[in-house]
Amino acid sequence: MGSDEKQPVKKNSVSKSDIQRIVEFIESIQYGSIAVIIQDGKIVQIEKNEKLRMK
Repeated sequence: MGSDEKQPVKKNSVSKSDIQRIVEFIESIQYGSIAVIIQDGKIVQIEKNEKLRMK
């Protein structure tokens, strides 16, 4: 059936500062979303979409 070849494991190319930035975005938002854009295995953009609920 399929081949059992394993893909090479890439080293973690996400820096601690990237992770910290994402955590800060998550902590600062009450309603909305965070999108992490990745190209060639590296984070190139972080998008924050915040919603304000009107009561």
